[in-house]
Amino acid sequence: MKKLTFLVLTSIAFFACKTEQKQTTTASKTYTEAAYKQDSTQIKKLFSIALTEGKSYEWLRDLTQNIGSRLSGSEGAAKSVIWGEKLMKEVGLDSVWLQPVMVPHWVRGEKEVANYEFNGEKINVPICALGGSIATPTNGITAKVIEVKNIEEAKKLGDKANGKIVFFNGAFDNTLINTFRAYGGCVAQRFAGAATVGKFGAKGVIVRSMTNGIDDYPHTGSMGYGDIPKEEYIPAAAISSRAAENLSKHLKENPNIEFYFKQSCENLADAPSHNVVGEIKGSEYPDKIMVIGGHLDSWDLGDGAHDDGTGIVQSLEVAYLLKKNNIQPKNTIRIVFFMNEENGLRGATEYARLAKENNELHIGALESDAGGHTPRGFSIDANERNIQLVQSWKNLLAPYGLHDITAGGSGADIGPLKDDYVTLVGYRPDSQRYFDYHHAATDTFDKVNKRELELGSASMASIVYLMDKYLYNKETLKP
Repeated sequence: MKKLTFLVLTSIAFFACKTEQKQTTTASKTYTEAAYKQDSTQIKKLFSIALTEGKSYEWLRDLTQNIGSRLSGSEGAAKSVIWGEKLMKEVGLDSVWLQPVMVPHWVRGEKEVANYEFNGEKINVPICALGGSIATPTNGITAKVIEVKNIEEAKKLGDKANGKIVFFNGAFDNTLINTFRAYGGCVAQRFAGAATVGKFGAKGVIVRSMTNGIDDYPHTGSMGYGDIPKEEYIPAAAISSRAAENLSKHLKENPNIEFYFKQSCENLADAPSHNVVGEIKGSEYPDKIMVIGGHLDSWDLGDGAHDDGTGIVQSLEVAYLLKKNNIQPKNTIRIVFFMNEENGLRGATEYARLAKENNELHIGALESDAGGHTPRGFSIDANERNIQLVQSWKNLLAPYGLHDITAGGSGADIGPLKDDYVTLVGYRPDSQRYFDYHHAATDTFDKVNKRELELGSASMASIVYLMDKYLYNKETLKP
């Protein structure tokens, strides 16, 4: 990333003691004790309203209970677009519109089946097809199993994989406190496993579910075939973490186990869908835009509650909280419910394309796509000046548990907006329980805690309030 000339921004937090008052400047604005108190008071009000008059939990109940799963191209996804448009209008945004986008349309088909025999006993295996996979033959496939721990091991298989089902059994590194880091360390086997071993003549791929827990729920997720020829496409599925543990143990005792699985999934023609967009027009800089959003689509096994129903309702609640607190933003605040994050990122790509085509200037963006658990902080993807600026708000945010404010990634849906000037921020709640539910049938409304969800909405509203107030200045924008 091209670096702007480094400008030291002293802390926006107030450090004055009784005997000495310090004043600091940021973006040519003098930050005084009075300004600090005003911001501190406003943030407290945002939290108070969220925890006493918040709407996010009931919105989420409606989305998950009355619509449910929302895989791109599905009836649920279409219903959620109508739901989102209606809800934005009810909140009273200045304008609301639908942004057309063509999305992948993959369907799971009949419930998958898998089993193998061990010591004369038939072992049934919890299994689900990976999103984007092809089906097995009608009667399923049966083959001996070869186990690997990661993509690097799989690349070395060569002819050993011929005629086999390759079993990717890379587990989360549970010594990592941040479970997203553990996920990042092994998710490649899910996405690229089939493309890696299809060229070796493998018959299929089964992948250990992407979770740090041991349970009987298979976790789906996207996979791809890359640029390999279609004749090398092989079916790919996830098995539960407990089933993976057992299969690995049984293979050590009997390497000649034959595994059977059957799935009838299918990739259909792309389907029409929409991003749902609404905004509050800026009072001073209406042409400067800050996006707050998450993804409206979800996988099909659960209700898409944590992934990403929570992010959707929190994003809209930011606008609701600003309005309830009579905060008129200087810049335009745009709420976006992105479509097709899970298996294509088409909504985000189209949004960014249209923004560029229409010469829109985005100065900031905030995404919630890490679940609805207890707030921990934010990660910042920006130039060095604006990283320093956001980090300077720690003292204002720390009383609400928002201690982790660090440079890092932001979010998949706002990522396409990245340039040297825009400040991208990812909302970061506690990650310890997230992968219990991620892409599984357990991702349901009852797993979301009302208070944690509302604390997240207020956390997001607070940083949006600060970004709107202090982020805009000539030095952070393109000439």
